[in-house]
Amino acid sequence: MRKRLAFPLCVVAAFAVFSATACTEAEVSEDGAWSPSQPIEMVAPAATGGGWDTLARTSTRLLDEAGLADKQFRVINKPGAGGAIGWAYMAAHSGDPHKLFVTSPPMLLVPMTGQAQNEYTEYTPIARLATDYMVYVVPGNSPITSFDEAAEQLRSRPQSFAVAGGSSPGSMDHVAVAGASLAVGADPTELNYVAFNGGGEAMTALLGGHVDMGVTGGGEATGLIESGKIRALAVSAPERVESMPDVPTLTELGYDFTFDIWRGVMAPGDLTDAQIEYYENLFSQLVELESWKVESAQLGWVDSYLGSADFAQFLDETNDEFAEILDEVGLARNAGTS
Repeated sequence: MRKRLAFPLCVVAAFAVFSATACTEAEVSEDGAWSPSQPIEMVAPAATGGGWDTLARTSTRLLDEAGLADKQFRVINKPGAGGAIGWAYMAAHSGDPHKLFVTSPPMLLVPMTGQAQNEYTEYTPIARLATDYMVYVVPGNSPITSFDEAAEQLRSRPQSFAVAGGSSPGSMDHVAVAGASLAVGADPTELNYVAFNGGGEAMTALLGGHVDMGVTGGGEATGLIESGKIRALAVSAPERVESMPDVPTLTELGYDFTFDIWRGVMAPGDLTDAQIEYYENLFSQLVELESWKVESAQLGWVDSYLGSADFAQFLDETNDEFAEILDEVGLARNAGTS
């Protein structure tokens, strides 16, 4: 067993109007490796029931069950403003190695529309874990039985055909609907998009008959689809998804649009190399667990693991691509979006 040297890391801000002292107990081994000394907080920046919540709870539960982490995880929900509340919370804890958060495309999209103050570059990429796809759904008793019929509604009465999503205007769900609208020949700027604080709330509104159609991650909708409570019309994948084999893709229906939901984990900014290495190693072990593979398949998630450095490069490249998409569908901040 390696001998560990425990010592406090203290930062004292002096000679300021408001001085503060922040101390955390850390454990560093003689070879420079780091491990957590207190429970690890995993933040889902949305309400319970959505994709972020599902990823946070699934990943931490499996890590705890496998005994891979030195300390247990606690999932904390920080809903609001399409994720911005949770991101601001994480930004306020820069340098704290005992906090992580789950992330996906809204991390890039929401700031582009001016609805979040914190950019993705303020945080530390840990790992990209999986990819999911958007599914377009209606209530099980809806008169709409195909995506072609929904496409006609988007073209003929976009303002009265309400579509629910679990992210803010200009964010992931909105872009997924706007891109599909553009592909079917509708005007995405006329779209009646109704935003909720997470996919769970959006699906509740759909089931309650408050909206006509919903868009959400495939993993979030699988159970409701299987129960017959909602009907899946199409999926945004380039080919049919194993967990929904009977649901056609937009492309096979003749609509040239795909959209993937990458799902990953990030940390506050200013983590040390040793802290990043600890968490990167932890999540690389997670994706190799048989329990993770089984549950990922059930949720419709496809393995797409990237380590910290590769994930950082992916985020830079994807950010540039999203900027082009938002501009094309009229949702970019400089295009006059709210």
